[in-house]
Amino acid sequence: MKMKVMIVLLVILTGASSAGFCEILTRTVSYEHDGQSLEGFMAWDDEVEGRRPGVLVVHEWWGLNDYAKKRAKKIAALGYNAFALDMYGRGMVTHHPDKASEWSKRVTGNIELWQNRAMTGLEVLKQDARTDPGRLAAVGYCFGGSTVQQLAYAGSDLLGIVSLHGSLISPPESVFDHVETKILICHGAADPLIKRETIPGYVAAMEQSGIDWQIIMYGDAKHAFTNPEADKAGMDAVSYNESADRRSWQHMKVFLNELF
Repeated sequence: MKMKVMIVLLVILTGASSAGFCEILTRTVSYEHDGQSLEGFMAWDDEVEGRRPGVLVVHEWWGLNDYAKKRAKKIAALGYNAFALDMYGRGMVTHHPDKASEWSKRVTGNIELWQNRAMTGLEVLKQDARTDPGRLAAVGYCFGGSTVQQLAYAGSDLLGIVSLHGSLISPPESVFDHVETKILICHGAADPLIKRETIPGYVAAMEQSGIDWQIIMYGDAKHAFTNPEADKAGMDAVSYNESADRRSWQHMKVFLNELF
């Protein structure tokens, strides 16, 4: 697998308050995969000294938008070095479902491309001076949830991944008993995009895989239940659910604490 990573500091935003307390710092990071220019978003708490665990954040099918960046900053506030990668290309962000579907299918239609592009983003996080490369995890939302599952199956050195309202991706039999990455699936029980009859098959595959996994289902939660802007998409399948958002955040924190 060939990966070309080129990190360029573009912007630094210092979130220092008037009282002198340092908040979350961020920067954009330019890098490249397979000839595609990409631009990610790094976030960290400058008051945390030395290297700290790194958490990769993978965006929804809309692209690396403000929502994904806000999630990266929230994760950084927990004491992690957070990097929101870019799976599409610099500036490729949309509010239109048709365009989002086109872009996501362009990636997911090629498993090798899908996994390698995510691996390239992980490499950017690992190379950052604040990251402890021996303590890595990934958190993904919708399309990103599916992506972090692919990372687990691709042989990455992630200790764990969290998929929030992502598709349920069963591991291929070729990786059974070889995946050391722990998996947490946070799933909306009312998600119409994931047919209920497919869940038993997913569970059966996971039970045979030898993976340390868990799935938590949230009642009355549809697709995209963590995104307060979800209802603006005008899609019946997606809707924000405040309680599922709050609970899944707590479950994610417990999971990361256990890993690190």
